[in-house]
Amino acid sequence: QVQLVESGGGLVQPGGSLRLSCAPSASISRIYGMGWYRQPPGKERELVAAINSAGGTNVADSVKGRFTISRDNAKNTVYLQMNSLKPEDTAVYYCNFVGRGGDYWGQGTQVTVSS
Repeated sequence: QVQLVESGGGLVQPGGSLRLSCAPSASISRIYGMGWYRQPPGKERELVAAINSAGGTNVADSVKGRFTISRDNAKNTVYLQMNSLKPEDTAVYYCNFVGRGGDYWGQGTQVTVSS
């Protein structure tokens, strides 16, 4: 079964930057959309940013201007560049692919913003 593998999380000080990456463990045919979600402690999972096959993006207002989503179609990889991080960005971040075979999710990577 194909899994998504996330990397790049960790502990960072407020104002710092991190770059998350996500790629599948095996080939996935026809990926339509890729996205990043996050789940802060004690809260529900929420959409952070998404990108479609044409490169169009949808970014949550709470991170607009600070986070950038991008994709490498040749590598079937999606990235989330996070700048000017705030303590309220602390969460488990999950990547999601929507493909011909359905929805795929990663296991999550912890991002902690703290001094």
